[in-house]
Amino acid sequence: MNIFHAANELKTKGKKVCLVIGFFDGVHLGHQQILRQTIADAHKHDSIALALTFDKHPNVIVAPDRAPPLIYSLPQKLRAIASMGMENTLLISFDKAFSQQTGEEFIRCLARGFGRIHSICVGAEFVFGHKRSGNVALLKKLGAELNFQVHGLSALSLDGETVSSTRIRQAIRAGNFDDASQMLGRAYAISGAVVTGDKLGRQLGFPTANLDVTDLVLPPNGVYAALTRCKGKLYRVALNIGMRPTVAAGPQLRVEAHLLDFKGDLYGAELEIELGEKLRDEKKFASPQKLREQIARDIAAVRSG
Repeated sequence: MNIFHAANELKTKGKKVCLVIGFFDGVHLGHQQILRQTIADAHKHDSIALALTFDKHPNVIVAPDRAPPLIYSLPQKLRAIASMGMENTLLISFDKAFSQQTGEEFIRCLARGFGRIHSICVGAEFVFGHKRSGNVALLKKLGAELNFQVHGLSALSLDGETVSSTRIRQAIRAGNFDDASQMLGRAYAISGAVVTGDKLGRQLGFPTANLDVTDLVLPPNGVYAALTRCKGKLYRVALNIGMRPTVAAGPQLRVEAHLLDFKGDLYGAELEIELGEKLRDEKKFASPQKLREQIARDIAAVRSG
C-alpha cells in the first residue's frame, strides 16, 4: 500500500479521487463497509481509491481526558486497511495546528491537493474539523459546489447492537474475544513492537518478547494460549498480561510472549499475536521456582491445545 502524508503527494495523472475518511480504529465491519464502497466507486469510475486516516486519535490533542485506548497499533491498522484492497492511504499527523482547521477548510484543502474528487465516503454520524464543524450535511453542500458525490453510510448492527470501536473495546476488556472478533471481521490480535525487557523470563528458562502496548486496550490480566506469525512461520505462544507479582520489584504492566520453539532475535520486530483461550488468572507464587514450574505447565497446555 502506498502511504502519503499530504494530498498533493498523490500523483493522480488527471484521474479523480474516491476518498474514504475515518480514524478506523480496529478497521471493523462498519469501517469495512465504507472502505469497500470507496473501492467499488473507484473501479466503476476509473478513479483512484484512497483512505484518509490519522496517526493518533483526535482526542489525544483536543480532549486528552477522553482519548480512548486503541484496539490497534498504527502499523496494525494500516495493514488491516491494506488487506481490504485499499492501495493508497493518506496518513495525516493530527497535531494542534491541524485540529484548528474547520471542516470546510479541511475539505477545500483536500480538493486543492487532489485536483478532482469524485466521491467522499464516511459513516452517517461522522463529524470532523474544529469544534466538530463538519458532518455529512456539510460534505453534501461542498459536494454540490465542488462537484463530488457523498456517501454517508449507516452503521452496521450485530446481535441488535451497532458495531463500533467502543463496543469492541468493551468486549476486549471483558475477555470476550469471540464477540470482538465477530465485530472486527477477523480474529482479535494484539500488535506491538518488541522492546527490551529485564530478561527475567530468560533467567527463568523461558525467554519472552516484551511488546510495546502503549495506548492499547488490553484484555484482563492472565496467561493466554495464542498464535503469531514470525518470519513466515506460525508459532504457538504463551502470552502473559499482567504485573508479574512474583518477580517484579514494583508494579508495571507487561505483555510478554513466549514463542514455543522459536530461536532468534525479535528486538524491534512488530509481533501481531492472536489471542485464544485464557489458561489462568495472574497470581503471586511463593518463589521463582514455583513460578518456573507453573510456566512449564502453561507452555505444555499451549503446546497440547
